[in-house]
Amino acid sequence: MRNVAIAGAGVIGRLLAWQLARSGHRVTVIDPATGPDAPGPAALVAAGMLSPVAEREHAGPEVAALGWRSLQLWPRIAQALGRPELVRVDGSLLLAHGSDLGAAQRVLARLSDGPEPLDRAALARLEPSLAPGLKAWLLPGEGQVLPREMLVALAEQAPGVDWRWGRHAETVQPHRIALDDGSHVDVDLAIDTRGLGARPDVVGLRGVRGEILWLHAPGVPLHRPVRLMHPRHRVYLVPRPGDLVVVGASEVESEDRSPVSLRSAVELLAAAHSVLPALAEARIVQLDTHLRPAFADHRPRIDAAAGLLRINGLFRHGWLLAPALAEDALRHA
Repeated sequence: MRNVAIAGAGVIGRLLAWQLARSGHRVTVIDPATGPDAPGPAALVAAGMLSPVAEREHAGPEVAALGWRSLQLWPRIAQALGRPELVRVDGSLLLAHGSDLGAAQRVLARLSDGPEPLDRAALARLEPSLAPGLKAWLLPGEGQVLPREMLVALAEQAPGVDWRWGRHAETVQPHRIALDDGSHVDVDLAIDTRGLGARPDVVGLRGVRGEILWLHAPGVPLHRPVRLMHPRHRVYLVPRPGDLVVVGASEVESEDRSPVSLRSAVELLAAAHSVLPALAEARIVQLDTHLRPAFADHRPRIDAAAGLLRINGLFRHGWLLAPALAEDALRHA
């Protein structure tokens, strides 16, 4: 049994805390958020899509391989938490308007043989509320996780973990985490999962802005995540319990943390409405932004040394990669 301290309670930090505690280690987690479901982690401002095929458009095969491993692990994690409903694996859809078919075909050419084309009747059977003129491709085996509920479950069911909410880790070094009040925690293993909070300890990190809108859409059925392939951006719609639909864009190259702009909101909502016309009467519940930590190559990084483990650069792939990265990181620990 070892003493372990983790700086950062995002998805990777909570997964590590849960797994280490279940293995009998003494675990302390330090995070500036005020509680397990309080704003703070970038993982909360996320759709929770598990899309290794779709991510091949911009990411390399190693990201897809990690994603497929995670897709096998997430249902097991949900079962171990007693919350199997937190993960669904019903496939996802790629969509395009006829006028954008050329751009869509260029994207599909980079996705190898994963997407399965759907005719109008097949699309209507899977998602009857989608606009009938859309071109569509099914990505079987992809899925989604419920981010907020999963984060809370991981925190609540990590046995014996000392959660130090509302505290900042100033630096993370081998065997020691220094806190913002001048105190420090000495441990056998210090783990740094702070994302952008790890600067300047981690060189080369940048923030990539993510924006999502929450819509309340009673009576508008959507059964699986969908992505609209558009010449300028990739817009996704993801169903959530309680007649909610999350609408977002994959990434914005900016470290701006200001609220969602009028232009962004209009573009996202217009794209969503073009895909799901019944959203015309939906109500905007919430608009969120956050910065995702990324390196120049958009690949995650695990750095291990005696008494120190750092995991960072998950980019927009946090939920997709976290279980596999946690598994790999613990092999280094």
